[in-house]
Amino acid sequence: MIRNLIIGGLLCAIFIGAALLSFIWTPFDHAALDIPGRFQTPGGAHLLGTDHFGRDILSLLMVGARTSLAVALVAVGIGMCLGIPLGLWAAARRGSLVDEIIMRGNDLVFAFPSLVIAILITAVFGAGAINAIIAIGIFNIPVFARITRGAALSLWEREFILAARVAGKSAARISVEHILPNVTNLLIVQGTIQFSLGILAEAGLSYVGLGAQPPTPSWGRMLADAQTMVSIAPHMALMPGFAIILTVLGLNLMGDGLRDYLDPRLRVTRT
Repeated sequence: MIRNLIIGGLLCAIFIGAALLSFIWTPFDHAALDIPGRFQTPGGAHLLGTDHFGRDILSLLMVGARTSLAVALVAVGIGMCLGIPLGLWAAARRGSLVDEIIMRGNDLVFAFPSLVIAILITAVFGAGAINAIIAIGIFNIPVFARITRGAALSLWEREFILAARVAGKSAARISVEHILPNVTNLLIVQGTIQFSLGILAEAGLSYVGLGAQPPTPSWGRMLADAQTMVSIAPHMALMPGFAIILTVLGLNLMGDGLRDYLDPRLRVTRT
């Protein structure tokens, strides 16, 4: 429904706007410590309260949004840039050895969750946001490869593709000029879903210490810092938790709305 698209878009715009605004302004310096002012409850000068170091939680959330959104965005970009060509290639060579190698490679990646991949990468290169991006990006590649291949396979039997083949166009040219434009809508919707999953994955990796490292703020790191202080300062956990929930909800609603809006069958029904 168009309502989902609007609500999801507004929620996403709020957090993206907060992340962009944090480059030029935050209510307080997110790295400034104020030990006497720690554990302040929401209200007053500190709208969302302060943490165990006296840092302003709203400022931390704004700067942390940059980390969470950037990691998820780049990871999804990696998945799309590598997964879509692989999916198109596999569909163009369906039933061949190339198709089999690509799809079995996807199965191999799926056998290792992103957290396990992140642990392996961290063991070799150390913890950090870059390694979190690589881990999440690797997991996104087979997702987009499978989606692209599945959508493209049904198109290869269509009349306009047969006409293009009769005209002498190569498989690569057909994939780029005819297949890709017809699966773009599906990939956009899947991209919003993977974006939300990327935010959850980044939060999870940061929570266990494999994502962004201090002093770089991260929503997952804020949750990890708050886990032993929930009884005395519950707002420390609630604020980043709500930020993650609302961002993921907004992306899922937007993906839902985009699917309905871009689906030609539903478009005809609305008309």
